[in-house]
Amino acid sequence: MGFSQALSGLNAASTNLNVVSNNIANSQTVGFKSSTTQFADVYAGAKVGLGTRVSDVVQNFNSGNLETTDRGLDLAISGSGFFRLEQGGQVVYSRNGQLTLTSDGYLENAQGARLMGADGVIQIPSDGLQASPTDEVAATLNLDAGAEAVTATFDATDPATYSYANTATVYDSLGNAHELSLYFTKTGTNTWEVHAALDGDVSADSQSVNFTSSGVLDAYAPGNFGFTLTNGAADISFELDLAGTTQFGNDFEVSSLTQNGYTAGSLVGFSVDENGNIVGNYSNEQTQILGQIQLASFRNPEGLQPVGDNVWIETAASGQALVGVAGAGQLGTLESGVVETSNVDLTKELVNLIIAQRNFQANAQSVKTQSDVLEQAVNLGR
Repeated sequence: MGFSQALSGLNAASTNLNVVSNNIANSQTVGFKSSTTQFADVYAGAKVGLGTRVSDVVQNFNSGNLETTDRGLDLAISGSGFFRLEQGGQVVYSRNGQLTLTSDGYLENAQGARLMGADGVIQIPSDGLQASPTDEVAATLNLDAGAEAVTATFDATDPATYSYANTATVYDSLGNAHELSLYFTKTGTNTWEVHAALDGDVSADSQSVNFTSSGVLDAYAPGNFGFTLTNGAADISFELDLAGTTQFGNDFEVSSLTQNGYTAGSLVGFSVDENGNIVGNYSNEQTQILGQIQLASFRNPEGLQPVGDNVWIETAASGQALVGVAGAGQLGTLESGVVETSNVDLTKELVNLIIAQRNFQANAQSVKTQSDVLEQAVNLGR
């Protein structure tokens, strides 16, 4: 019977050597998760055991370190969760976020598995961003309370008929830029009048602005201005919001002057934020969300089945994937320009390798001893 125990020890030790060697071999593999061999003894109704067996090979899903690469398509999960990838019609899961952008806009890993989002496989559109006309203008400024009231009729060409002016660039429906001029005229104590001109053409609209004795807006509502265009674009109509504007005894000052229109632009790049939003960057300095990466979690990640190429598939033991947005619930956040290194502790595995080797040698010695005993027993009968 001694041979069976020794042989079981050799088989188990060999499996353990394979597991440890595989950990060492993948110590530099991005997103790799190390494994540990678990053993169990074997009995058959007798006090003397029948040897040992490998009861399981358990994966360690602790996170590896995050290493900066400064490559925008290198993604890492800071915390729990897995990337969802479509490979050959099957959904697989990985911690390796090293991706490339294909010519048709898919985000793929080195094996051609495509990254997935809420609506399936993510495809980055190559279309440009259409022009958007200005329909909101916002200004925050200070109008000098000490300015003298102007009694003359407003004339955009005569600075004596208004108190202050400022300009901004706005856009029509075709993406053409126009110069918007805003004129601020003090008409009385705590009262001002706002006029607007587009490329020198004054709008028929105006806006009255009143202030309290404390220098803040009094019962304020945004004004509306419209302009007729003759260049083939739709007429421009926008709301002017002066919320936050003050009338203090300081010089005229523009804190901010913004508008929401823009010309057409082409996609020049994209980035991924911590919640998995893929944000397109366009040549017109605009950004737009093009899609969202979603992560998966499992009730029992140790039940996932490794299938090679650093990916896993779900099993009955792991439970079904729970899909959600990065950063929500127990899911980790995403980091761009970063990869997750292998969680293999190389020093520990080298020690494990020595132990596994000694275990194999000990079992081999047991086989040799059993062989010697059997040979001596045979010789007794001669």
